[in-house]
Amino acid sequence: PSILPEFSVYIAYVVIAVVLSLVLVLSAVPDITRDPKITDGIKALGVPDSWFLPLGLLKIAGALGLLAGIVYRPLGIAAAIGVVLYFLGAVITHVRGGDAKRIGLPASIMLVAVAALVLGFATL
Repeated sequence: PSILPEFSVYIAYVVIAVVLSLVLVLSAVPDITRDPKITDGIKALGVPDSWFLPLGLLKIAGALGLLAGIVYRPLGIAAAIGVVLYFLGAVITHVRGGDAKRIGLPASIMLVAVAALVLGFATL
C-alpha cells in the first residue's frame, strides 16, 4: 500500500486548517474591535453588543485549535466541531433575522469547517 494517498489527505487537512484559521482570525478582528461596518449588520439581527468580544475570542480559539490539530489531531477535530457549530449558529441567526441574502459567507465557512472535520477524522 502506498503512503501517498494518506499524505495527500494530511496535506489537504493542513491547507484547510491554515486557510480556515486565517479566515477565522480575520473575521474575529472586526468583532473584537467592534467595527461598525460589520457589527451594525449583526446587531440588526438581534446579536447584543456585549457578545462581540466573546464571539471574536471563540473564532480565535477555533483558529488556534485547528492549527494545534496539525500536530495533535483530536484537538483539531474538536476545534473543527466548534467552528461548525459556531457558523451553524450564524446561519440560523441570519435565517431567523430574515437576512437570507447574507447567509452565503457563514454557510461557506461552515462547509470549509466540515471539510476540516472530515479530513481530521480521515487522518487520525
